[in-house]
Amino acid sequence: QLQLVESGGGLVQPGGSLRLSCAASGFTLDYYAIGWFRQAPGKEREGVSCISAIGGSTNYTDSVKGRFTISRDNAKNTVYLQMNSLKPEDTAVYYCAVDRGTSYSCSGSVPDYDFWGQGTQVTVSS
Repeated sequence: QLQLVESGGGLVQPGGSLRLSCAASGFTLDYYAIGWFRQAPGKEREGVSCISAIGGSTNYTDSVKGRFTISRDNAKNTVYLQMNSLKPEDTAVYYCAVDRGTSYSCSGSVPDYDFWGQGTQVTVSS
């Protein structure tokens, strides 16, 4: 059974940190670009960060640049999103997704991704 499972979400105070994990089962993440997305209540799902399959090229949306870092550990079949200096506006459900059509780059566009995890809630509040 093919699965993507996100974990690591939770409640954190402003300025705090969390590390999200996206673990795959039933297939290997090595060959695919992986994206992290988030969706806040009443808002559209937006791209946060992505990492390419080959070369490890990364992209970030402007609002998280300098605070979030995406990385992949192919030996563990897992992609991570390290989130530092969290702000209340980072509150959302965070999803990871697989783009099976891209190898050397990655996209922040939702329609480019064809396999999604179930999401993990991140709440930043004092």
